Amino acid sequence: MPRPPEARELPDSSAEAPRHASDWTRTLAAYRQPIQSRSVFELAVTLVPLVALWAAAWWAMSVSPLLAILLALVNAGFLVRAFMVQHDCGHGSLFRDRRVGDWVGRGLGVLTLTPYDVWRKTHAIHHATTGNLDQRGIGDMPTLTVREYEEKGPLGRAAYRLLRHPVFLFGVVPFYMFFLQNRLPVHLMRSGWRYWLSAMGTNAVIALLVAGILWLGGWQVLVCVFLPTTMLAATIGMWFFYVQHQFEDTSWHRGEDWNIQEAALYGSSHYALPAPLRWISGNIGAHHVHHLASRIPFYRLDEVIRDHQVLAGTKRITLWQSFRCARLHLWDEEGRKLLSFAEARALSA
Repeated sequence: MPRPPEARELPDSSAEAPRHASDWTRTLAAYRQPIQSRSVFELAVTLVPLVALWAAAWWAMSVSPLLAILLALVNAGFLVRAFMVQHDCGHGSLFRDRRVGDWVGRGLGVLTLTPYDVWRKTHAIHHATTGNLDQRGIGDMPTLTVREYEEKGPLGRAAYRLLRHPVFLFGVVPFYMFFLQNRLPVHLMRSGWRYWLSAMGTNAVIALLVAGILWLGGWQVLVCVFLPTTMLAATIGMWFFYVQHQFEDTSWHRGEDWNIQEAALYGSSHYALPAPLRWISGNIGAHHVHHLASRIPFYRLDEVIRDHQVLAGTKRITLWQSFRCARLHLWDEEGRKLLSFAEARALSA
């Protein structure tokens, strides 16, 4: 893999680490400046392999559909990374000129099946309300408190248990979100024409690409090459989004007890992944840093962790530990932690 342009080094400031979450905003401001050559490099090493692997999988159809599917599944990692680049464009953190970042994000939105302006709006709401029990519903994972769950009837409880089941959450929901929900921004119906234009424009380009694939390669190429990449990438993306906020000692508060900086630092995990997975995910595992300062380019998040060891150890979850998060479902307002259904049942006994 080619080496990226060198990033500017900052002095180690761990000894002077802020004591309060609100103080981190000033400290992390030094990392916000994007490095233009690095941004272009990261975009290139994401898109070139993505397109090359799709071309290789298309060619492999003449040898073996199974080989084509395997190459397509490997390519899911690059599509995840393309979404992370799009994510940074939405935050205005990748290019100094916001217009450049917006158009790059819109182009990537075609590949990720995600209308850029629609996603940017809902993701901004997520950042503004994360961890706020009084403002759930947009850009977050559906989460009930123990009391709310107990107050529901049998059908309501069954529906919530189905929604939070790992097979449904990481199998059905990704397909629904990326293939169906993203096609129509009904949740932004009253927010103006911009979001409908974004969705319809993205849909139109996607339709043209699908028509071209069907014309040149037939439905087999669509099913064996592009569908496996997209579905696996959607599932991986859903898992990352889940584990970044759905862990045992996350943070949820109501009303005046909620603070945006506290929610960012203590309600977002540091998903400590092996280096290859950090690269594929665009360092989004340093999610507490990202929520504290969303204008930091993804390729500088590792730099922040190296410079500030206190952040390296804050809300840290390893890959192995993260699998337990899939069985956490309900927020205990008194114990201040996420519980499994069984733990909540024992709590009420």
